[in-house]
Amino acid sequence: HVPNLFARNERLVCHFDTEYGPMAVVLVGAMIVAAIETVWAGQITPLSGQVQRVRFDKPIHLERGEEMGRFKLGSTVVMAFAGKVDFDASLAPKTKVSMGQSLGGFPDRGPEFC
Repeated sequence: HVPNLFARNERLVCHFDTEYGPMAVVLVGAMIVAAIETVWAGQITPLSGQVQRVRFDKPIHLERGEEMGRFKLGSTVVMAFAGKVDFDASLAPKTKVSMGQSLGGFPDRGPEFC
């Protein structure tokens, strides 16, 4: 019931080159989220309402399971992969997911990813 709700949400789109190919992680901060932070740049949002693009010349390296960032209040993360992903069949709606838990795998690249 909020006009233009999705146009008002904050988004941080991160592109990564991984051993499995390119991957995008989109952090979506709802209207009441105080901020989105990354470990490499600190607080990114709230923004001015204008699209901002930032490229980092120095590569950002994250180990598997290492913190990438955080929401101050929580929100949604959308992940996109270039190749086919087989998600764990036991992941049903409202299933609790813990940090480090495998979500699935790449059929031709290995048994699991996090």
